[in-house]
Amino acid sequence: MFERRVGTVSRGIRCPIIRNGDDLPTIVAQSVMDAAYSEGFVLRDRDVVAITESVVARAQGNYATCDAIGKDVREKLGGETIGVIFPILSRNRFAMCLKGIARGAKKIVLMLSYPSDEVGNQLVSLDQLDDAGIDPYTDVLDLAKYRELFGENRHPFTGMDYVSYYEEIINKEGAEAEIIFANRPQAILNYTKKVLTCDIHSRFRSKRLLKEAGAEIVLGMDDILTTSVDGSGFNSKYGLLGSNKATEESVKLFPEYGEKFVSETAKILAEMSGKNIEVMIYGDGAFKDPQGKIWELADPVVSPAYTEGLKGTPNELKLKYLADNDFKDLSGEELRNAISDRIKEKEKNLVGKMASEGTTPRQLTDLIGSLCDLTSGSGDKGTPVVLIQGYFDNYTD
Repeated sequence: MFERRVGTVSRGIRCPIIRNGDDLPTIVAQSVMDAAYSEGFVLRDRDVVAITESVVARAQGNYATCDAIGKDVREKLGGETIGVIFPILSRNRFAMCLKGIARGAKKIVLMLSYPSDEVGNQLVSLDQLDDAGIDPYTDVLDLAKYRELFGENRHPFTGMDYVSYYEEIINKEGAEAEIIFANRPQAILNYTKKVLTCDIHSRFRSKRLLKEAGAEIVLGMDDILTTSVDGSGFNSKYGLLGSNKATEESVKLFPEYGEKFVSETAKILAEMSGKNIEVMIYGDGAFKDPQGKIWELADPVVSPAYTEGLKGTPNELKLKYLADNDFKDLSGEELRNAISDRIKEKEKNLVGKMASEGTTPRQLTDLIGSLCDLTSGSGDKGTPVVLIQGYFDNYTD
């Protein structure tokens, strides 16, 4: 008989409301210990404790005002006409950033990708493009043409007409707004040579193409607020990427000093539990909603910091492949023993092996972070810490 009958378990851990300046490593560790005592479970080596990036940033006080964003944009891009290209359509993720950007320029040429933004928020449908005879790879539309062809299109979840919403934000800040629709980064250079590219996962390509095409200044969201502006928060690696709306005048940035945080938390957990527990910070999960066609990952990465044991990808055998092929003539205990022996003897790197075909060759932190995001949710569950047990077990444990 096997020692354990349960595989991976994911638990949301309730914590106090976190405030700026709180000793978060200690709070996290104590909350996990209290949960284990309260619920009667035992911590083990290679358990994973994951903390959502928002409470890490909040404890750090990593916030910035729209004025700070505007000042940095003005100093880095000249304060005149700038192209702002490929933003995602989000009140939470981009609206406050746009508000700050508009304070740093006299005119914004806002270039939106279509039919949807980078993470799948739709402006128009592919069917609408087909009906209008528009090729999104080559055609550049101005606002008048867009309205003539497609009218007003509201987001299916938020009900927002993001075209009007973003135009209104820019105008309210005293900047002139011009809106165009295109998918080639170089299209913006017909309007201005100073560009802020706001895409997340394709930003390096966009920057390269713009520079090759003769842009004078090319920056990304990851180049704004990389250092403090008048005492603001900052993120040295990701800048404004990963930020969220905090108030009507500020954003919460992606957490800084993540490596130090996970190291300190792991140390305290080890002291309290006597176990070697992995620790990571997580943000958005890396998955796609099949109904809204929206890719969840609006952060630059799933996990900005994690302990050493979470590096790499899974190295697993596909049990159904073994059962259907190598051991198709076995059953019962003989089959179980054969599969167990194969797992114990498996190679350290199974990439390209048929017996691993169909397993998920993604980074461990992307897989675990996605599980954490689904466990904690983004609403009122009150569980910003997630404990995952048994993730590194296999059939033989």
